[in-house]
Amino acid sequence: MRLSLPTALVLLASTANAFAPTPICRQNNVAPALFMSEAATAPAETMADSGKPPASADESSVADAEIPTKLPSDVGMDYVPLATMLATGQLAEADQFTRDALIVLAGSKEKGRDFVYFTEVKRIPSTDLATIERLWNKFSGGKFGYSVQKRKYRQSKEDFEVFCGKIGWNTKDGEVERKKRWFGASEFIYDVKKAPEGHLPLTSALRGTSLIKELLAHPVWDNDDWKKEP
Repeated sequence: MRLSLPTALVLLASTANAFAPTPICRQNNVAPALFMSEAATAPAETMADSGKPPASADESSVADAEIPTKLPSDVGMDYVPLATMLATGQLAEADQFTRDALIVLAGSKEKGRDFVYFTEVKRIPSTDLATIERLWNKFSGGKFGYSVQKRKYRQSKEDFEVFCGKIGWNTKDGEVERKKRWFGASEFIYDVKKAPEGHLPLTSALRGTSLIKELLAHPVWDNDDWKKEP
């Protein structure tokens, strides 16, 4: 179906701790939260001081494309809100939706946690991760998504600092290079035209880099089957 604004926009409930609309699951509503990895401590140079993403950002120009109607999920997750956010340029909201959805998909929510251990990434169904990825890819013109980040990570020879530089997660204070921050005025770029390739979606390295490394090593990226439209 064609985009129809504002009627196409699905409004979702949020709480005081919500930074963006909560993804809808046909079985459970998802409480918003940040991703965290299982590592006990975070190196000073990681995104430990990144804080929380903004509730919203200015709408970004995105690819003029139809919102898909077939968005498969192995757990009954509804991805129409994510598709709508991405199609209408609400990238900060789509970014938060993605993190919240993975909390459900990894089984963390069932255990009463609002964050994901890196050891749980393997439980995320390939079907769902592929759906999420196709949406990010589609509405960014191939610029955003985990598969793009994986390619950049490989180009960086799996050096996390080089990788962060390539995808725009680093910035400089004078001569000192540091990770960009979420808190206050977010330093990340929620704009398809202005952001570097692989800039979104964001993954917090609050307690280390194991989580994002596991996401980029998920077996769904072992081949290009994820690209196939259902």
